[in-house]
Amino acid sequence: MRENTGVTSDYKADYQELVDEVSELLGVPATLENRDFELIAFGAYDSEGDLDPSALDPVRTRSILTRRSTAAVRTWFEGFGITRATGPVRIPPTPEAGVYRGRICLPVRHRGVVLGYVWLLDDDPGPTEAQLDAAMRVTGRIGALLADEQQAGAGLGRELRAVLTSERGWQQDMAVAELRTALGARADGPHTLVCVAPWPSADPDDAPSARTIPHATALCTLPWGATAQSLAVLVRLRSADVAAPALTAAARVLKESEGARGARRSRAVAAAGVGEPRIGLTELGEVWRQASAAARAALAEPRFGPVAEWGRIGPYRLLTALPPESAHDPVAGPLLSPAHRELARTAEVYLDRAGQAGRTAAELGIHRQTLYYRLSRVEQLTGLDLDDGEDRLLLHMALKRARL
Repeated sequence: MRENTGVTSDYKADYQELVDEVSELLGVPATLENRDFELIAFGAYDSEGDLDPSALDPVRTRSILTRRSTAAVRTWFEGFGITRATGPVRIPPTPEAGVYRGRICLPVRHRGVVLGYVWLLDDDPGPTEAQLDAAMRVTGRIGALLADEQQAGAGLGRELRAVLTSERGWQQDMAVAELRTALGARADGPHTLVCVAPWPSADPDDAPSARTIPHATALCTLPWGATAQSLAVLVRLRSADVAAPALTAAARVLKESEGARGARRSRAVAAAGVGEPRIGLTELGEVWRQASAAARAALAEPRFGPVAEWGRIGPYRLLTALPPESAHDPVAGPLLSPAHRELARTAEVYLDRAGQAGRTAAELGIHRQTLYYRLSRVEQLTGLDLDDGEDRLLLHMALKRARL
């Protein structure tokens, strides 16, 4: 399950060593990608002569620089049967596709399941059958390593989900202890959580690999409302005072969600929320509530999005504590009907601007007399006195709550 592959740092040196071994066996630089065409490791170009520009054709350059290939490139290569192959597959050069040099693809399998690919530039005359056989034996070791990582990462995702869904008390304490054990030394230090919602799929295989999300330690999908899904990402920070890594991770996951929605032709718009940093793991439940609240606020108020930090969402910190299914305050009911949408907008802007008529009229692009007339209609419909501070607060919060 891709959602949980978050232990790459423990395996990275092993992958690099194996890729270098393949490069040395065949005398050409090798590249290792997982089955989703996300870069894991690549062999350095080692030659005493000048660098051949064709060794860095557009497809290979993009893969190395962005650490992934596009969906179109993936589809094109898979068209050569690499997902079903059990041995080397030769792919001819196709300049119009950005592939200036032919490729040799070595499928990486474990127990019959393809987990990745080793890519080689196909020279003339190219590697011998004996060399390719030796390289395939190395891919078998790579496959075992990928399977080990996948299994270990799956545990991380399960433990993270258990922490975020368990009841407070001994159940959550046990879940935190198990996550701490799974993370090992990485459990220490500051962490936060990112919530991306709505996430387009509940299928774990549709979640991004944690390897592709900067600073991510683990991730999992969680319910969002009655029918939707969200994605939770555990981010390890360098410092509790610097949230930049979490913001970077959130932006990357949002980009991933756009691609997933596009593949499903979904029009839903996603947003991300970031909770406050905490040292250790014991308060992850509260951090998740903050991240979820920030995501809800970003969905309700575009000015907060696309990535909202819990500490910056103002009154929504309180409003998001209300259950999503709770009823609207009846005082706002008359203004929420389609016939009075303009009045609701006028009242909200007026209250956002602390009752300053000049600023409100300017933002709405109306004359002050028009503003005063609309506000009087608001008072008639709600029974509130907009000169009264508590009435203003009630209406303001009721209108903001309606956005959620």
